[in-house]
Amino acid sequence: LIIGSLTISAILVFFIVPLTIIFFIYLSNILLCIYQRNNELKAHPLSDVWNNVRKMIASFWDIYARIWHGYELHGVENLPEGPGILVYYHGAIPIDYLYFLSRLFLWKKRLCLSVADHFVFRLPGLKLLLAVTGVIPGTREACLVALRNGYLVSISPGGVREALFSDESYQLMWGNRKGFAQVALEAKVPIIPMYTQNVREGYRMFKERRFFRQLYESTRLPFTPPYGGLPVKFRTYIGKPIPYDPNITTEELVEKVCKGKFLFSFQTKTAVQALISKHQTIPGNIWKALLERFDKRRK
Repeated sequence: LIIGSLTISAILVFFIVPLTIIFFIYLSNILLCIYQRNNELKAHPLSDVWNNVRKMIASFWDIYARIWHGYELHGVENLPEGPGILVYYHGAIPIDYLYFLSRLFLWKKRLCLSVADHFVFRLPGLKLLLAVTGVIPGTREACLVALRNGYLVSISPGGVREALFSDESYQLMWGNRKGFAQVALEAKVPIIPMYTQNVREGYRMFKERRFFRQLYESTRLPFTPPYGGLPVKFRTYIGKPIPYDPNITTEELVEKVCKGKFLFSFQTKTAVQALISKHQTIPGNIWKALLERFDKRRK
C-alpha cells in the first residue's frame, strides 16, 4: 500500500502541471462558448468583436505565466508593423508560445496566427478556441492569405518532431523543411527568429527510444507524454528580422534562418541557434533555471 501510494504520488508530481495546462486550455474553450452563446455572436472568429473575451483569456494566461514561470518577453520592438513570419524553437509543451501570444495581445492588441500540426485540429472540444486564437493549418494557401491580410504568422519548422525528440541540448530538428521560406519569399515578408530560455527545463520528454520514434514516424501522432512543470524562469527573446530580399533563393533564406547574418550584432551567428547560444545554458540545467527566478540582474 505504501509503495503504491508513493508510486501514484510520483506520477502526479511528474504529470500534474501538464494535465493542469490541458484543463485550463479546455476551460478557456468553455468560456468562449459561454461568451458566444450569451452574446449571440455570429461574427468571424478573427474579428474584433471577440477582443473582450480574448483579453480576458490572455490576462489569465499572462497571470499564470508571471506566477509560475516569472515570464518575460524581450525584443517586441523587432516585430514588424505589418505581416511577417515568426520562426521559433518548439519545446516539449509550447506553453511558452501561449505566454507570448497572450502578452503580445495585451501589449499590442495584436493577433499572431499560429501554424499547427494537423493532429491539433482533431482534438475534441477545441474548435472555437482554435478559431478565435487564430490557429491555422500549415498549408501554403492559408499562410499566404493570413500574411496578405496583414497578420503575423508563426511556425516552428521542427514541429512535433522537435517537441518529442529534441532535449536539453536544444538541437534544432528542421530536416528539409523549406515551406516557410517559400511562403516568405512569395508574400515578400520578413522572417523573425524567436526562442524561449529554459523551455526544456520546464517541460521534458522521456529519452528517445526507437519504438517511440518509429511509432511517431508511422502515425505522425505524439504518443509520448511530456512531464515536469517546474517553475523555472522563462524568457522569450525575439531576434532582429531577416528582411525580404527579391534576389535570394529559398535555400539561401533557409540557411540565413539557420546560419543567419541578421541577428543582433552577431553577423555570422545563426538566427534561431544564436538566440539559444546567447541565452541558454547547454546542456540545460534545471537547478540553474530555477535559481534564475531570483536573478534580478537579467531583468
